[in-house]
Amino acid sequence: MFQATAYSGSKAKDYELLIKQLHALSEDETDSIAILSNASALLNQFLAEVNWVGFYLWKENELVLGPFQGLPACIRIASGKGVCGAAVKERETQLVDDVMTFPGHIACDSASRSEIVVPIIINDSVYGVLDIDSPITDRFDETDQQYLEKFVQVLIEFL
Repeated sequence: MFQATAYSGSKAKDYELLIKQLHALSEDETDSIAILSNASALLNQFLAEVNWVGFYLWKENELVLGPFQGLPACIRIASGKGVCGAAVKERETQLVDDVMTFPGHIACDSASRSEIVVPIIINDSVYGVLDIDSPITDRFDETDQQYLEKFVQVLIEFL
């Protein structure tokens, strides 16, 4: 049974605990949708000042909405479109301090002001992306990027 944790250490130590929780929640599960659902819930519980946490999965040359926490979202995103599409096209994390300045930003939630998108690459193929939005600018930093990329690497072990 999962019990919510009060995170109270340094940002890095809290992320390390989060990653351990992801591993514990996923290690005996074989269904990818169940794993991604718990991963999005875990991140939503952990991260402060976010308004959307979830996954888009790569299907037939586009991103399709997967498990998430937050308001209803855009269902399909083409490669190269918006922050998520850029992460797929470039195959690298997109850390956007102010989405209003990002060329071609897709406003699924008009309240979003900053965003981080981590691509999920398995065996050199795009599986999808982890997308996290915040209603404040400059919400995410390099520490978030480092540990969210690590989170995704652990997630890949179970997908």
